[in-house]
Amino acid sequence: MPAGTLYRGREGMWSWVAHRVTGVLIFFFLFAHVLDTALVRVSPEAYDSVIQTYKTPLVNLMEYGLVAAILFHALNGLRVVAVDFWSKGPKFQKQMLWTVVGVWVVLMAGAFYPILQHTLTSWFGK
Repeated sequence: MPAGTLYRGREGMWSWVAHRVTGVLIFFFLFAHVLDTALVRVSPEAYDSVIQTYKTPLVNLMEYGLVAAILFHALNGLRVVAVDFWSKGPKFQKQMLWTVVGVWVVLMAGAFYPILQHTLTSWFGK
């Protein structure tokens, strides 16, 4: 590969990638959610079966991941808006990204037990 053609990813590139990945994950969740909700009109028994599947520890972990994706996507989206519409945004985009990551980590730590309480109880008892 010729010199100078490889982009050495920095924070901005990784936030761009994470924003796209979380957006796609949220889209697929919404697609599946619309389908499983529509199932109630077709077959209430099948819908009840799907809902029982959602009560498993694996799906509970996936719910935590969904909250993580939505929260990062929202916070990073606010950062993107600030970079685009605030005159000093480009100058402070790196600091704003690390602020987003810090707020995201704190909020996800706070959401850990409330979201995963059922799974933690089923795995480790009370």
